[in-house]
Amino acid sequence: MHLDVVDLMEFYRLPRGRLVREIVRSKILELWPDTPGDRVIGIGYATPYLRPFMAGAERVLALMPGPQGVTPWPRNELNRAALVPEAMLALPDSSIDRALLVHSLEMAHNPRDVLRDVWRVLTPGGRLLVVVPNRTGLWARTDSTPFGFGRPYSRGQLAHLLRDVMFSPIEWRDALMMPPVFKRPRQATAKAWERIGGKICPAFSGVIIVEAEKQLYQGVTARSKRAKQFQPIFTPQGAFSTRKWQPLRF
Repeated sequence: MHLDVVDLMEFYRLPRGRLVREIVRSKILELWPDTPGDRVIGIGYATPYLRPFMAGAERVLALMPGPQGVTPWPRNELNRAALVPEAMLALPDSSIDRALLVHSLEMAHNPRDVLRDVWRVLTPGGRLLVVVPNRTGLWARTDSTPFGFGRPYSRGQLAHLLRDVMFSPIEWRDALMMPPVFKRPRQATAKAWERIGGKICPAFSGVIIVEAEKQLYQGVTARSKRAKQFQPIFTPQGAFSTRKWQPLRF
């Protein structure tokens, strides 16, 4: 279930939404401090977090799924946002260096299809960064913010999903340690929550952030030394018999 783009815009215009944007954006920039010459896309509703990349990246685009809706972005500039089908990004293969998913994976009807199409458009070794609600966090348990909608994830679930579609998780971050009950939280208080909560109880963060790399080949599980020796299924029974050959008699 996708939230409407109008609801998402309204949340990020509120004081709490602006603070969420600042906290989550700082974690994103820890993983991607700069993107010189890269082609960057945001999928879902990633526009609150894309502007820092506009300075150095070759190109920055915001792709929003049809069920959510689209709004022009950025303001008072040439539009860089487009409406696309949920799992069809309408981009050439291997054409994008980095993809940022926010308010996307947890809302998607089929998350695997979304990630498969992201894999398709990323260049070999391209980077993916996903922000999703934490399954054990408080933010996933209230519908007063966008993080309370859709399908929350644990680290294990998210890692399994990424590996299943040939992404290799590299770095993890946790964010939004403060409870979601504050309508007008103070910046200093929020930073204290982030600092203390990150050391004491990171498992209860509001969101999980993971950076992953596109793999070109699926890993193969090593066979056990005790594994049964392979025999072709088309070999007639007895073809490998060790009985001594008998001479033919005429």
